Amino acid sequence: MTGLPDSRAAIARLVPHQGAMCLLDRVEVCDAARIACTAATHRDPHHPLRRGDMLPAVCGLEYALQAMALHGALSDGEPQGPGFVAALSGVVMNAERLDAVAGDLHITATALARESRGFIYGFDISGDGQMLLSGRATIVLA
Repeated sequence: MTGLPDSRAAIARLVPHQGAMCLLDRVEVCDAARIACTAATHRDPHHPLRRGDMLPAVCGLEYALQAMALHGALSDGEPQGPGFVAALSGVVMNAERLDAVAGDLHITATALARESRGFIYGFDISGDGQMLLSGRATIVLA
């Protein structure tokens, strides 16, 4: 795919997540089956998902879900509408928090099945050379 979004503002035009909730910074790679993105928003002390003085690792699910929505938009050539998480499976968390990751987060989502009303993706998030979170998500489009 050509013309990949290169800023959070460009990404926000393609996904339902707006303002501070648009968490992805860049698309590194995108093809028909897979998207790889990076994000530095996990270090923001005003992160909208932050709880007290930390950003729990479970919030990585939102990063993965946004990568899936962005992949859908780039694959279909139009902004992605809202969707709902129907199921999560095989989720493994190898970290307690995301804000302790010094470098960027690397988010990868791979389409396992795509239908007109939903999709299934495998995902993983890494940072500082370690796998932080991985699993599968089933999304139903609104």
